[in-house]
Amino acid sequence: MATVINMPRLSDTMEEGVVEKWLKKVGDKVEEGDILAEIETDKATMEFESFHEGTLLYIGIQEGETSPVDVLLAIIGEEGEDISALINGAPETAKTANKEEVKEDAKDDETTSETSNTEIAAIPDGVHVISMPRLSDTMTDGTVASWLKKVGDKVEEGDILAEIETDKATMEFECFYEGTILYIGVQEGETAPVDSLLTIIGPEGTDISAIVANDDAAENAPAKKVIPSEKEEDKKEAKKEENIVETSASTSTNTSGGRIFASPLAKKIAADKGINLADVSGSGENGRIIKKDIENYTPAAKPAEVEKSEKTETAPAMNFVAAGEEKSEEVKNSQMRKAIAKALGSSKFTAPDFSLNIEVDMDNAMASRKIINAIPDVKVSFNDMVVKACAMALQKHPQVNTSWTDNNTIYHSHIHVGVAVAVDDGLLVPVVKHTNTLSLTQIGASVRDLAGKARHKKIAPAEMQGSTFTVSNLGMFGIDNFTSIINQPNSAILSVGAIVEKPVVKNGQIVVGNTMKLTLTCDHRTVDGAVGAQFLQTLKTFIENPVTMLA
Repeated sequence: MATVINMPRLSDTMEEGVVEKWLKKVGDKVEEGDILAEIETDKATMEFESFHEGTLLYIGIQEGETSPVDVLLAIIGEEGEDISALINGAPETAKTANKEEVKEDAKDDETTSETSNTEIAAIPDGVHVISMPRLSDTMTDGTVASWLKKVGDKVEEGDILAEIETDKATMEFECFYEGTILYIGVQEGETAPVDSLLTIIGPEGTDISAIVANDDAAENAPAKKVIPSEKEEDKKEAKKEENIVETSASTSTNTSGGRIFASPLAKKIAADKGINLADVSGSGENGRIIKKDIENYTPAAKPAEVEKSEKTETAPAMNFVAAGEEKSEEVKNSQMRKAIAKALGSSKFTAPDFSLNIEVDMDNAMASRKIINAIPDVKVSFNDMVVKACAMALQKHPQVNTSWTDNNTIYHSHIHVGVAVAVDDGLLVPVVKHTNTLSLTQIGASVRDLAGKARHKKIAPAEMQGSTFTVSNLGMFGIDNFTSIINQPNSAILSVGAIVEKPVVKNGQIVVGNTMKLTLTCDHRTVDGAVGAQFLQTLKTFIENPVTMLA
């Protein structure tokens, strides 16, 4: 049966979108995970993925056209299927947008989607039903890392309601309304699909039991309390405060021995920066430490003996398992971990890949880097040199700068190099846009900025999209040779090993040299062995002769 796909809401503030480009045309076969179109939102141009299989039967919004969210975008179904009723009744079917199944039951069709019905059925004046937002283009569900407001709190437009963990980062979710929080549908630590009821805001004392009841019925869940009594709320808050207390001595008490309350994002940034939460004053509710407190914190000088004492206190306790004892622990997969598993699994099991290895003489590169970094306020890494060399090599070998689709090979005229960055929860790939037009120092500054944002979970989705080639460097960890999985829809990824001092033969003599191994993994659907080999030879020439990259 045909599936109606509407203009998606790809950002929390998106009200309309522009179809920048269709990557499929009517009659094309579509599989789950295929990119249907590139859609421009109010924040970025994002790839829109299909969640259905079938044939693209109809396109409702042409390239360059602008359309509000939830208007008919496309229809996918069986080849030859009659969809005239869906096209002619597009406004009525709009509410079924982006559902993973089209209900065959006529009664379900009349009642449409749970959230839409709830909002249309009985919303009192001034009440706003807020759903779990889609904060990234690949986000299918989100986890509430922390609520910064509670039921009964007054909120204004611009207030941060919660911190929501997506598949790519933990983001602050902003309120766009004024009123009182009447209900919270997803508790801290809970995961819910996009468009699930997140919270309700409205005038204090408004009866919203009908809205909550409709949501409960839609989810087949037991009834929920709308607004707990003051006594119950106090107990709930006390329990919540006990759960968020830091376990280590350095962050569980402040200088006066009291407990410290901080948002998960603030804790994460503080840990990355080595900041002791006990030294930070919180500007949030009830003195709670939030992200901006950590970002604005300036450490004060301390006596050496105090620092030594603190270091002793913060040393983590070592838990040893007794000999012969078996012990396992289950840790819930983060949204990022799930996204990585899905993307890499899809790449590994769909792309017929092969790998090519080459060893590069790094003596000239090491000498050149030393000279470049002697210039004041200039810092260039070996990774920056590799990224620049890749961009220049891609210009000479456009076959490598491509993407595969079932019907076409897409040749990208632009060169956007993604740089893999390890973070606590997994791996992110920030993208250096138009890399071939940047100097070594510009590339270095861009990579450092993006990597810092990625590690602190402050990177925007737009800064991780659009790569045409990827570089993964594990050399700093002492790994001299490895093979990466292709970061689709790229056609290739370069694995960079460590620089190793070893005996080499030069001019018939055995001398001490410095070499680095590179591995190029290619999608054989777009890149043949000879093309990959030629690319590596060009890359080797640039790296071994850095002066060629300074022009």
